[in-house]
Amino acid sequence: MSAAIAALAASYGSGSGSESDSDSESSRCPLPAADSLMHLTKSPSSKPSLAVAVDSAPEVAVKEDLETGVHLDPAVKEVQYNPTYETMFAPEFGPENPFRTQQMAAPRNMLSGYAEPAHINDFMFEQQRRTFATYGYALDPSLDNHQVSAKYIGSVEEAEKNQGLTVFETGQKKTEKRKKFKENDASNIDGFLGPWAKYVDEKDVAKPSEEEQKELDEITAKRQKKGKQEEEKPGEEKTILHGNIFFVHLHFYEKPSYLLCSLFIQYQLPLLSAVIKSLC
Repeated sequence: MSAAIAALAASYGSGSGSESDSDSESSRCPLPAADSLMHLTKSPSSKPSLAVAVDSAPEVAVKEDLETGVHLDPAVKEVQYNPTYETMFAPEFGPENPFRTQQMAAPRNMLSGYAEPAHINDFMFEQQRRTFATYGYALDPSLDNHQVSAKYIGSVEEAEKNQGLTVFETGQKKTEKRKKFKENDASNIDGFLGPWAKYVDEKDVAKPSEEEQKELDEITAKRQKKGKQEEEKPGEEKTILHGNIFFVHLHFYEKPSYLLCSLFIQYQLPLLSAVIKSLC
């Protein structure tokens, strides 16, 4: 029985193998030839073809240039990117006041104009301010002094004359001294002047001009017509008696002062003596 089963299994395995081989050979397709695939491969010498862009919008001639820049808000204090000059200083859009003057229409952040924060050395600012107040000129602050150092404002002729001298550089300037009469010979007793010599243009007495002299003469003539006023000597003592002070003083005070007694002797005694004489 076992022998029969083994024989059947052997015959089944050989039959199935032959069938599978025949099926695989029949399922294989023949490969195409190399010449038939030549049109599908790219030749190495051919250049890549460019795709043509299709634009449906027609070309239109525009008279004015289109503004493609970014507009800035004039109230913005800080910009986070680097705009162009045209974008930064472009005119503002919107209605304008036709009655505004050019000065009023100019951009400003304060009443008198537009002020920007700047770093200025305190010493240099004070130097130029004092130089302008003293000599009438100063360096032009609107220019870069590193590039142009000889540009002045104010009295330019005075600046060229002093060679740009400042108030803190007075030692370099030769000051113009007033001329004096020179007589330094000490042996000349009568004519020696020394350091006490007078200036050449010095005037000892200020004399009024002809017009001033005429006015003074008219004033003095008017005063003479009015009459001479009594000139009071300084320090001169005077006393004026208003009524009978002696009797008034005796009415209010029991004992008169020594000053009142002297006044009585000076003024009242002559009157009393005159009255007594008239009665006698």
